[in-house]
Amino acid sequence: MAASSARRLGASDSKSRTKLLDAAEKLLLAEGYAAVTSRRVAAEAGLKPQLVHYYFRTMDDLYVEVFRRRAEENLERVERGLRENASLADLWRFNADPRGASFTIEFTALANHRKTIRAELKRYAERFRRAQLTALSRALEAGGVPEDRLPPMVALLLMTGLTQVLSLEKSLGVTAGHSATTRFVEDAIRKLDRVGAAPAPSRTATPTRRRTAAGPRARPRG
Repeated sequence: MAASSARRLGASDSKSRTKLLDAAEKLLLAEGYAAVTSRRVAAEAGLKPQLVHYYFRTMDDLYVEVFRRRAEENLERVERGLRENASLADLWRFNADPRGASFTIEFTALANHRKTIRAELKRYAERFRRAQLTALSRALEAGGVPEDRLPPMVALLLMTGLTQVLSLEKSLGVTAGHSATTRFVEDAIRKLDRVGAAPAPSRTATPTRRRTAAGPRARPRG
């Protein structure tokens, strides 16, 4: 067995390991994945550079753990939304989170160069899509939107694609049309959510006047 795979790694619940993960994520979001080096991560965490490879065999291992930690938290948010019947507005806010969109964009760029990251990203992307598709299908049904008018998969791709484009452009300093687009989408979502929240019309029958067996009363003769 190779020495690199046989050596003992630091504990997964170590405070130092958590500091390294926090530091790597901070650098990733602030400066991009290229800034995440063992020296920069250690300096950001206030630890010695040797500790990076004490807790992570390779930088790919560090990247994967940074991604996996945040991805698991986001999956839990979606699954909790499923249990609580999340509205369309809830799902929009989840996808429109700028930190989440930036996080995904950086890891997508990194996945173009590292097969390990690509495989991890694909695995979680498929899990996210399944969970969000179920939640979105319920929300559209509650809003009275039939599948032949707006298929849930189409709605999901439009929602996730739009939020990622807005985040990417914002990172470049391009914001023309962002406010108008966001207002339009949020207004449409509010209208659909109001339809879903409206009480169903009452089906109680209107009471009718009781008719007597004798029929209408005869008018007295003068």
